[in-house]
Amino acid sequence: MKQETTNLKHLLVIRLSALGDVAMCAPVLRVLCATYPHLRVTVLSKPFHKPLFDELPNVNFYPAEVKEKHKGFTGLLKLASTLKNEGIDGVADLHNVLRSKVIGTYFKLKGIHVAIIDKGRAEKKALTRANNKQFKPLKSTFERYAAVFEELGFPIDLEQHQFPLKKEIPGKVIPLFDNTFKKHLGIAPFAAHQGKMYPLDLLEQVIAKLDAERETQIFLFGGGKNEEALLNTLAQKFTTTTNLAGTLSFDQELAVISNLDGMLAMDSGNAHLAAIYGVPTITIWGVTHPYAGFYPFGQPLENALLADRNQFPLIPTSVYGNKLPKGYENVMKTISPAQVIEKIKKALQWEKTL
Repeated sequence: MKQETTNLKHLLVIRLSALGDVAMCAPVLRVLCATYPHLRVTVLSKPFHKPLFDELPNVNFYPAEVKEKHKGFTGLLKLASTLKNEGIDGVADLHNVLRSKVIGTYFKLKGIHVAIIDKGRAEKKALTRANNKQFKPLKSTFERYAAVFEELGFPIDLEQHQFPLKKEIPGKVIPLFDNTFKKHLGIAPFAAHQGKMYPLDLLEQVIAKLDAERETQIFLFGGGKNEEALLNTLAQKFTTTTNLAGTLSFDQELAVISNLDGMLAMDSGNAHLAAIYGVPTITIWGVTHPYAGFYPFGQPLENALLADRNQFPLIPTSVYGNKLPKGYENVMKTISPAQVIEKIKKALQWEKTL
């Protein structure tokens, strides 16, 4: 255990959204709590995110209801005042957006140390621009989070991370796990932007191949009514496949994910949800790229399937996948279903069970 280089005893950690970025806080906080077991931590995030931190010792969760009682400048000041009364004596702003800056400024004016994440915006702009692109790996988000705690006097070594035990499978899900299958695979085919989504017709070919081999049970993950409908239609075509979208609470979903043998996902939140539990995670990348620093925690780079940059040299076109240049609509088609299947089998060591 390291000795604190500060007198701080109770840290506020701010990361309000998005789901994947919030999930990426979990392994960093695991190491922080293990390294400094006497440190109290309060995580401020959206109420939905609470299950991500339930397992962590000495971590309290405070819901930021930014669309209701904490809405606007006045609401954020009230929130900051309430948190100050909890005995916060240091703030780790892992978000660096207007809302977190308002809260951080309040604490600064109270004489409390606030450390703010360096998102590396200039580096990311250089990586994603069309002209004079600087194509090189950037510092990971996990490293950027860790640097904030170091600034507060709590250096941590992410290499010391230990994954948690699998969560207990929810009672309502136990009947869905068919142990006659040798492997249980999650598939999360959706992402926030089109340029990060593997075409559903190609994904269907992947599932069809696995279904025919009868070795792997598949669970589909997604959110929203449109996604639920699409996944229901897909699941109905295959006897090995079950759609979980819209059927579980978030904490139940995390429990299922932690018990999977593998996850196939896009560059999206579900990839991070699987990775933070040590589940082998295969990711498919379209117009984004692991070099931006959002590669899932602890996953070997060979688990990534990348679109062909020889054909599409502007990749990555943006950090979040929200820029789809003309002619780049089919970047994902440079990744064949056969490549996906091969990667799944290798990552899950599937062939060793045959």
